[in-house]
Order: sequence, then C-alpha cells, then structure tokens
Amino acid sequence: MKKLLTLFALASFLTFGVSNCAMAQEGEEAATEETATEMVDSAAMAAEKAAEEAAAVAEKEAMEAEKNVEETAVVEEEKSFHQVLKEKFIEGGPEFMGIVLLCLILGLAIVIERIIYLNMATTNSTKLLANVEDALNSGGVDAAKEVCRNTSGPVASIFYQGLDRSHEGVEMVEKSVISYGSVQMGLLEKGVSWISLFIALAPMLGFMGTVIGMIGAFDAIEAAGDISPSLVAGGIKIALLTTVFGLIVAIILQIFYNYIVAKVDSIVNDMENASISLIDLLVAHELKNKKA
Repeated sequence: MKKLLTLFALASFLTFGVSNCAMAQEGEEAATEETATEMVDSAAMAAEKAAEEAAAVAEKEAMEAEKNVEETAVVEEEKSFHQVLKEKFIEGGPEFMGIVLLCLILGLAIVIERIIYLNMATTNSTKLLANVEDALNSGGVDAAKEVCRNTSGPVASIFYQGLDRSHEGVEMVEKSVISYGSVQMGLLEKGVSWISLFIALAPMLGFMGTVIGMIGAFDAIEAAGDISPSLVAGGIKIALLTTVFGLIVAIILQIFYNYIVAKVDSIVNDMENASISLIDLLVAHELKNKKA
C-alpha cells in the first residue's frame, strides 16, 4: 500500500512539474513575441518619423530653391535691356563686336539718309502733270518749265529736261527723258550698294569671330590638358555671341534695305508713267499748235 501511494505521489509530482515547465515556456514565448512586436512597432514608427523629417527637409529645400529662382528672376528683370546688351557685348569681345557695331552704325546712317531723300523725292505726279498741262495751255512751254522748276523731285526734273528739248521735236524729248531718267534712277539708288555690303559683311565678321573664339577655346583645352565642361562652354558662348550680334545687324539692315528698294522701284515706276504722259501731252500740244 505504501509503495502504491509513493508511486502515485511521484506521478503527481512529475505531472505538475511538466505542466509548470510548459506554462513557463509558453509565458516566455508570449513575452518574446510581445517584445518582438514592440520592437517592430518602434522600428516602423522610427522609419515613419524619419520619412516625415526627410519629406519636411525636401519640401524646405524645394521652397528655398524656388525662392532663389524667384529672386534671380527679379534681379534679371531689374536689369535693363541696355545693361544686358552691354554685358553681352563685353563678353563677346570688343574686337569683332566693335567692327560689327561699326557696320550697324554706318548702315543705319546710310539708311536714314536714303529714307529722307526718297521721301523728299516722292512727288504727286498726277497733280504735277495737271499743272504742266494748264501751264502749256495758258503760257506755253516757258510757263510749264517754270512750274517744273518750282517743284522738287525727280519727276519734275525729268519734265523740265523734256520741256527744254521740246523745240527739237518729240523724238529728242523722248531721248532726253530716257537719259535723264537714268541719271535720276542712279541718284535714287545712291548708297544702296553700301547697305547690301554691310548686310553681307556683318554676319561674316560674326562667323570669323566665332571661329577665332573656338580656336581660343581649343587652345585653352590643349593648355589645360583636360576637357573641362565649364571651359568649353565658356569659350563656345563667347564665340557664338559675335555670330548672334552679326546676324542681328544683318536682319535690321535687311529690313530697311528691302524698304528702300521698294521705295526706289515705286518712284521709278512713277517716273516712267509720268514721262510717257508728258510725251503724250507734248504731242497733243504740238498738234494743237499746228492746227492753230
């Protein structure tokens, strides 16, 4: 009986010990899992906080960059066109830029002189022809010559030369008008060839300055022994400024050149039409005198 009780007690003790060990192990595992969960949550919170801080820093940098861009834009807007043009002119080099500028000044001087001359040479040929006809009918050739003498412009000059040869016949009047018309056409086109020269010369000088600037840039690269982007970009920028300035000068002068050529053509056409009308008028006047 005692042995049986002893075995029963021993079995109960072992069962209770195993249960306590299992419960202890389960508690340790639960604590470990809880600790791991807390560590994961802490890491996630730390990562989220770091991401928020990085986003805030990036946003701040973006705002500062935008502010710097706006300040730079404001500073550039404050610069006048004259200041920017002066800076670019100096950057391009005064040697070739000065020559191109001289082409612009001389070309504009000739353009202004031609425009003034052509505007003064423009005459209302219809009104002049009517006045000459009235003078011929009332006072003869001398009165018509006086009208032409008091009127400015190439058309009046051609009329005067034709009337001055009217006593030699209509054929002589026609030859005189054609010859003197060529003289007046030459006066109208005076200086236009110089404008075309400056139009061609300005971009060529710009290209020459560009080529020389490129040669200087490659010399700097050779001296440095390395291709530096800033060195190459700076040399090319300086070289291309002369080309840009030369093209701008050529464009400006080309616009005025086309206007002057169109104005000359208009005056020449008016001269030719008026000359034909004058010859017809003299023929009619001569026939009228013969009938009388």
